[in-house]
Amino acid sequence: MWIEHHVAAPVNDGYRAVVPEPARDGLHNIVTNLHAPIVLANDVLQARPKRAVNTLARIVLNTAFGLGGLIDIAGTLGIPYHDNDFGVTLGRSGVAEGSYLVLPLIGPLPPRDLVASGVDGVFDPLSYAHFSGRHVLQLSRSAVRILDTVDQRRDEFESIERASVDFYATTRNLYRQNRNAKIRGGEGDGAFVSLPDL
Repeated sequence: MWIEHHVAAPVNDGYRAVVPEPARDGLHNIVTNLHAPIVLANDVLQARPKRAVNTLARIVLNTAFGLGGLIDIAGTLGIPYHDNDFGVTLGRSGVAEGSYLVLPLIGPLPPRDLVASGVDGVFDPLSYAHFSGRHVLQLSRSAVRILDTVDQRRDEFESIERASVDFYATTRNLYRQNRNAKIRGGEGDGAFVSLPDL
């Protein structure tokens, strides 16, 4: 919470002040498009062909015609984004979540999802690319992803913090409800589909 209030919020204030909303939306689209191969791999592992085809279509359309993902062409054509990860794949296979765990700077990540986050890195095509400056690109992408996640989730985070008597219990319940909704096949109800990674 200290980091949220004293580091993430001021950095996000500066980000919102310097970067206009259309540019922030474009960065969000790029980050989402770069994450799509991980979503596709998990769609396939979960034997969800319709979702896999939609994700593949989003990758092709947004990369080829949306300036590398800057513009969400697929979304305008009625192919919405859905999130997916190996934690959901494990959950759909019957692997239990384990104890609720909150890690500093990372947020909620129970043991099942902690292990799964490492596996998701294997599905990232950039991890196999070898070129000069690859590590700088990966670090830059991670930094932009964190910045975007904080920006996308900040208003939800602050409203939940203001409205809850027990913030920890509230976020734990929201996290579990949304993860369970994803595992059952839904997308969650929108609030904290994943809590802010700081």
